[in-house]
Amino acid sequence: MVLKDRLARKPILVAPGVYDALSALMVERAGFEAAYLSGASIAYTRHGRPDIGLVDMTEVASVLALIADRVRMPIVVDGDTGFGNALNVQRTVRTFERAGAAAIQLEDQQSPKRCGHLKGKTLVSTAEMVGKLRAALDARHKALVIARTDAIAVEGFDRAVERAAAYVEAGCDMIFVEALESQEQMREVARRFGTRVPVMANMVEGGKTPFRSAQELEALGFSFVIFPGGTVRALVVALGDYFASLKATGSTTARQDRMLDLGGLNDLIGTPDLLELGQRYDAARNGEKP
Repeated sequence: MVLKDRLARKPILVAPGVYDALSALMVERAGFEAAYLSGASIAYTRHGRPDIGLVDMTEVASVLALIADRVRMPIVVDGDTGFGNALNVQRTVRTFERAGAAAIQLEDQQSPKRCGHLKGKTLVSTAEMVGKLRAALDARHKALVIARTDAIAVEGFDRAVERAAAYVEAGCDMIFVEALESQEQMREVARRFGTRVPVMANMVEGGKTPFRSAQELEALGFSFVIFPGGTVRALVVALGDYFASLKATGSTTARQDRMLDLGGLNDLIGTPDLLELGQRYDAARNGEKP
């Protein structure tokens, strides 16, 4: 699937958040057409830490490469601030594209950045961000460049819209105004930019933006929606229940109807197919007909 073509069609494109190859495989098996590699979710799962700029570019690229090797759907990647200045942005874009990114999201926070729904964010100037976006566009081969502004919490809604307009004018392929605070703001952003570029929404459980379904977001004028941290938040609850039961009973028996057994997991990750492929190569090495 060519991501740019898909974004031009209805219905709205929904991308769950992923943080490793297994979560991406499950998203693809569930029938989704794209996934979002969340920097926050990498911080949560690899570091057990919050999204406050602890994850570096090479970590994201490493995770992305493993995901792209396992699934065929487009992966939209959280590129944070580009991990530095305009030249760092170019390196990030080239690295992420080689690792398999279909689109790369860049934001106008200063480094170290933090989650878009946390307080205390600081921004680079509009001019600096425009320069970083132009650098990204010059460096990319085919990947889409998504421009994100975090200005609402720092400068207010009107300035956020002004920044978004400058980023669209710079040539970004999609616009993302983070942490919208009302449905009126959501509708206004989609109205202003939706005829020029696809407009992205971010649904964060318990975040600042009113939580809306994909269908409701499409009606407001959005083309793309991510649910970046929901996967980890669902996982934490499931694991909490599992560990509590194991601690209380000393067994997994009570949970086995909500688990895969060994065979089920092997089927999910493709163990039988890999073993069969290995046998074919062994037969060819031994001069046998596969």
